[in-house]
Amino acid sequence: MDYSLAALKLFCGQLRSARQDNSTSSSANVLLGILFQRAWLQGVLISGSEEGRFLLDDGTGVVELSLSSEFQPQDWKIGLYVMVVGIYNALPVGGLPLIKVHKIVDLSACPDREAMWQLEVIEAYKLFYLPSVV
Repeated sequence: MDYSLAALKLFCGQLRSARQDNSTSSSANVLLGILFQRAWLQGVLISGSEEGRFLLDDGTGVVELSLSSEFQPQDWKIGLYVMVVGIYNALPVGGLPLIKVHKIVDLSACPDREAMWQLEVIEAYKLFYLPSVV
């Protein structure tokens, strides 16, 4: 893991455009010319511990979450609004993007969380991501 690469604030739908970077020895990905390994997402769990498969939907797309046993998967139920940071694995053919979760936080009790997240992602693009695209 290359911790010098930032965890990009992204919408789930943007991960479909990310590609694996073959020019480095690390397992980095490229999106808009930016190298990254970790993604930072927020959204609603549309599949949880009841189904045994964790899916996150932010309105732009759906990603699958791989949770280790340290997160006590029984606590993550459908309808929770969560923040997730984790390693992005290159998109399998015909499959959903997969995030190996390092951190997950229930934000369900926070008012206006979804609107604020959309503004945060837009601001990150304007301030940090787009200026690097030439």
